[in-house]
Amino acid sequence: MKLSLTTQAAVLAVLAEVSAAPTNTTTFTASSFAGSTTSDVFPPSGTVVNSALFPGESKVGFPGPTMTGIEPASAQTAPAYPYNNGPAKSFPLILPQPHGSANNLGDKVDISRFWGNLAPWYSVSSADYGLPNASPNIPAGCTINQMQLLYRHGARYPTSGAAPATFAAKIANATKAGNSFRTTGELGFLTGWTYKLGAELLTPFGRSQNFQLGVEYRQLYGELLNNFTAAKTLPVFRTESQDRMVKTAENFAAGFFGVPEYMDEVNIEILVEANNVNNSGAAYSTCPNSNIASRGSIGSTAATQFANNAFNATLARFNAEVTGNLTFTPTDAIAMLQLCSYETDALGYSAFCPLFSEQDFANYEYYYDLSFYYNQGFGSPVAAAQGKGYLQEWVARLTHTFPTANSALNLTFDNNTVYFPLNNSIYADATHEVIVLDTLTAFNFTALQMGPPLSPTGNRGENSFVASKLVPFATHFTTQVMTCPNRNQTQQIRFIVNDAVIPLDQSHAPCPVDADGLCPLSTMLPILQRRIQEIDFNYDCYANYTAAPGMNYNGRAPRM
Repeated sequence: MKLSLTTQAAVLAVLAEVSAAPTNTTTFTASSFAGSTTSDVFPPSGTVVNSALFPGESKVGFPGPTMTGIEPASAQTAPAYPYNNGPAKSFPLILPQPHGSANNLGDKVDISRFWGNLAPWYSVSSADYGLPNASPNIPAGCTINQMQLLYRHGARYPTSGAAPATFAAKIANATKAGNSFRTTGELGFLTGWTYKLGAELLTPFGRSQNFQLGVEYRQLYGELLNNFTAAKTLPVFRTESQDRMVKTAENFAAGFFGVPEYMDEVNIEILVEANNVNNSGAAYSTCPNSNIASRGSIGSTAATQFANNAFNATLARFNAEVTGNLTFTPTDAIAMLQLCSYETDALGYSAFCPLFSEQDFANYEYYYDLSFYYNQGFGSPVAAAQGKGYLQEWVARLTHTFPTANSALNLTFDNNTVYFPLNNSIYADATHEVIVLDTLTAFNFTALQMGPPLSPTGNRGENSFVASKLVPFATHFTTQVMTCPNRNQTQQIRFIVNDAVIPLDQSHAPCPVDADGLCPLSTMLPILQRRIQEIDFNYDCYANYTAAPGMNYNGRAPRM
């Protein structure tokens, strides 16, 4: 495309302005409070909502007409699918361009797609896994009968004691030394920066992600509620006992059913998450090998080693802009990138983001790729064992039989239809991203991790595995069970992760090659029942063995 003379002149003027801009050589001295932790508390102590002075809808009355329409069923009826790829996926967050971008000229880079498990979820293309023409909408000639959903909480604060808080402590300690530290240029903000993040809880943006996911799934699958109406029963949505997990399920339910309707229209089952307590949504609590460096945590070690040389140029730039009692290390680079992610998710914007180049963000993503591929993917020796509990529950719901106790599932709740209904048309289970990926590994979806094991030394682009596609905030794994009279076998099933339809013919033979990703239910069930038998939970989680990066273990422990 040829630019007009006017446009060319405007572009040249901007470039000249950029090249002529003086380098910021102002020196900033660290404040005594730099790196300190700050927080706010709301609501104020001693305040309560006064329902006597501010009565609710039922007291005020006069609600106006309240006739309902039919349940939405856009997955069945809409001519197009509502993909989550536009600006709304991260609204209302501000995502600046990477360091070195030419004054925002040209294509913009969505840096949040390089944040691994800290990325906001976005729609992944089915073409990424070999199904270019597949849509998450129900294929023509088929009718949806059941939907099972496994989904992650939305954006949260860092976990307790994570790298961002450690970095803040380093900055605070540097201010206490005799000569403190001084910065110039783009690092000037650090001299007055304070740590503003809490721990573990959902952020406002995170709450909105789960709420919007609930709205989306009501729009897609609302017609399935008619089965509950006919059976005169309510759905059971499950979650864990951590505060963010309870709020996740409540926000999803609020989006799905409405406020305050969700409080009367769904049973929310809260399962205890604690060490040594069985829970398919927190299987690591009963899998000791998951936290051993030479077994379930080999990905963490591989990611750390990769980071040691991944940010050398940027660290050299940072250290040239600081003097005094402060030196930046590879550990700090990861912490600052995480602060970019966490501050954006929690506060709406982070001054750390523009510090890093596009290559830095690509390396940041690969850092998470390594961590998750070798901790929860096919490169992990414990992933399939940790995902086995949900796999068993999934099969139980389709075979209408209670699961057996050879995994992390909790038989106290899974042995009766009050807490574990067997005939529902909608299931929704909230969990953590590690369990979502453990589950995808337990199901043996090879298309999501196709290619040789990830190289610990750098991204060779040979494997389809990308952490931000599979484990972002609010990631979700969906099963559609359908009746398709126009197929040779009427009952069909398929799987979707973040809107990408997963092909099954290579990993789940004899499932056929199918442009829509369908497989006969009668074919799929025996395959996954055999997979359950293959996964040895006790050995993988308790045996003494050694694993290492560079191997594809199919999510199961090596036999010595």
